[in-house]
Amino acid sequence: MNATLERIAPGTPPLPLEVVRSFIGEGARRLIARALERRGLAHPVEDVRPLFMSCYERVLLETTRPYDGIEEALDALAGRMLAVLTNKPGLLSRSLLDGLGLGPRFRRVIGGDDVAAQKPRPDGLRLLLEEAGVEPGQAAMVGDSAIDVLTARACGVRAVGVTWGFDPAGLEREPPDVLVDRPQDLAAAL
Repeated sequence: MNATLERIAPGTPPLPLEVVRSFIGEGARRLIARALERRGLAHPVEDVRPLFMSCYERVLLETTRPYDGIEEALDALAGRMLAVLTNKPGLLSRSLLDGLGLGPRFRRVIGGDDVAAQKPRPDGLRLLLEEAGVEPGQAAMVGDSAIDVLTARACGVRAVGVTWGFDPAGLEREPPDVLVDRPQDLAAAL
């Protein structure tokens, strides 16, 4: 985000990491809009979005790594049908998972631009359930934010919150059905 701000308005002071993190969770448009507003820049979000996406794509795998214990947790879930629903763009999400060697573990990856409405709207989750032939009562949505809990509830799916993600405070505001503190406990929670 800061690279984008610097390109559209050279000399713009960078936003602290914790501020940018607080803007994450409702898709790139919201992230960009919040950053522009915070820095008092009147650029239209839709004009800035392609530049942001280009900057993001360049650093996609630069510092991104799975949380400790995630690969083992996925191994423990290998017998289950797994999918990813994210507000990140679909192409970048699939590239990210493939770059980390995790892509083949998921039946499907749906990004925010792959469906008509992003989380917390349940469109993407409903599509995943429909494609898998699974009823909401047979599924669980694992997430690290209030947005994920709201998405699960909007679809009638059990919400499993994980505290090692980017928004544990959000899980206090929107408590999930089950809260998991360690990746190695995820399989048992499901």
